[in-house]
Amino acid sequence: MIKKCLFPAAGYGTRFLPATKAMPKEMLPILNKPLIQYGVEEALKAGCCTMAIVTGRGKRSIEDHFDISYELEHQIKGTDKENYLDEIRTLIQACTFSYTRQNEMKGLGHAILTGETLIGQEDPFAVVLADDLCANPNGKGVLSQMVRLYEKYHCSIVAIEEIEPKNVDKYGIIEGEEIEKGVYKVSNMIEKPSTQEAPSNLAVIGRYILTPDIFNILRVTKPGKKGEIQITDALLQQAKAGKVLAYKFEGKRYDCGSIDGFVQATNDFYHTLYHKV
Repeated sequence: MIKKCLFPAAGYGTRFLPATKAMPKEMLPILNKPLIQYGVEEALKAGCCTMAIVTGRGKRSIEDHFDISYELEHQIKGTDKENYLDEIRTLIQACTFSYTRQNEMKGLGHAILTGETLIGQEDPFAVVLADDLCANPNGKGVLSQMVRLYEKYHCSIVAIEEIEPKNVDKYGIIEGEEIEKGVYKVSNMIEKPSTQEAPSNLAVIGRYILTPDIFNILRVTKPGKKGEIQITDALLQQAKAGKVLAYKFEGKRYDCGSIDGFVQATNDFYHTLYHKV
């Protein structure tokens, strides 16, 4: 039922400068794969076959990554390195990739609205922020879990996790009633509140399923903090109509937009993939 996944990928990645001066942060590798490839793999496993990517200046390498490199294919054909391309070949064959540019950096809500031309106004869709890398030892990706929940409730869903109260000013924070284990009916959402303002310590992370009416809401959403259009503010409008759920997912999320999270993910993935006991 969820066939399209939107990847907002136009940000500058300033926390990784100077590495991201000429390389998109979404192309930073965890081991031998860039962050955005992990996100596309998760989306494909959840049933999405159309990948809509919102890019910006200096992001051409993302498009090149999800395309055939004939020179490289020729150079390694018949060698023991040819199998290194098996996973990316699978994605290229299984998915359709489309791109549009976000000309101004006006927040996540604006990036999602920019993707409307790729998504359309007919169907619900997923959103993945590639620098939130999620892993589940049971193999059930966060997006797959959320798709199953959507099939039951048919409304917008955000993924959440419990965080330290001192860190609430870095996230969108939800307030809601738990209607089943790990599933909350959202009554309030606040973008980056102070510790005193925060209604809980349940933070929204970079996985969403959105119903298409979100585009019309974003169109009239006024800029919030730093002059940015926040997806949190648009979702709050849906929540007031009882149409947003928050899901405490199974698995672990790494904030690979930060140095600490990036290093932790690299270490954990290395030990999981190369030092299996």
